[in-house]
Amino acid sequence: EKQTGIGYSSLVDAMHQLSKRLKDVPISLIEAYRQAAVKHADETGWRTDGRNGYSWLFCTPQISIFRFRNSRGAAVAKEVFGDTPLPGVLVVDRYNGYNKMPSKIQYCYAHLLRAVLDLEKDFPDNPEIKAFIEALAPQLANAMSLRTLPMTDRQFRRQAEKIKSEILNIIARQAKHPAIQKIQDIFREKADRLYHWADDRSIPADNNLAERELRPLVIARKISFGSQSENGARTREILMTILHTLRKRTPDVSAAFKAALDKFAEQPNLDLAKTLL
Repeated sequence: EKQTGIGYSSLVDAMHQLSKRLKDVPISLIEAYRQAAVKHADETGWRTDGRNGYSWLFCTPQISIFRFRNSRGAAVAKEVFGDTPLPGVLVVDRYNGYNKMPSKIQYCYAHLLRAVLDLEKDFPDNPEIKAFIEALAPQLANAMSLRTLPMTDRQFRRQAEKIKSEILNIIARQAKHPAIQKIQDIFREKADRLYHWADDRSIPADNNLAERELRPLVIARKISFGSQSENGARTREILMTILHTLRKRTPDVSAAFKAALDKFAEQPNLDLAKTLL
């Protein structure tokens, strides 16, 4: 308001009007996201009109799709994924809301690594716990960093198979402590969701892409305390989806956004999705 001399209410109304004109653009992004070889998803808290809710992010290196909803239920993810089996792999934490999505799943090793390291905080003097952490934690870290190392794909596959084999050996060992058994059960029962990274270098063993992209939203939440209305959350959802996606595709988001809107002003029947993206 201070920078432009335009009243607060007029600015808010302009954002709402803009989002109405751009409301169909995320539909194109959802379809592209579904077909991506590697997909990420994550969520964090977000209040709307004083009520607790969640912000969801579905992303790839070229796409960002946001959803602001009151629910953390799987129905929100279903809006984006649909019901038809999809290609590629979805990288997520172990939240149950993603488990029934029509895609292969890779669990995030960073979350598992934290769970393993937390054992030492809970049982600092237990020698079995210490030995388990010293064996498994480095292998999980190696799995996450391997794809970034300078090596050929053949070398990657050899190293990935070695790390996977080490993890399987550690998980197969008979443990006495219930806390160790609990971690081992995750790897035993969800093996089909834990080793896609070893088969394909393009699939990360962590969900860092989504977690990093959600951090600015966490800061925004602390500053703004969320959205003041459902309409405001919907406007934020549309504009963030478009602008964050543009940021991944062009070095000058403002220029690209303005150029598309200028074209739209001249040609109201323009396909904004194609023009913007």
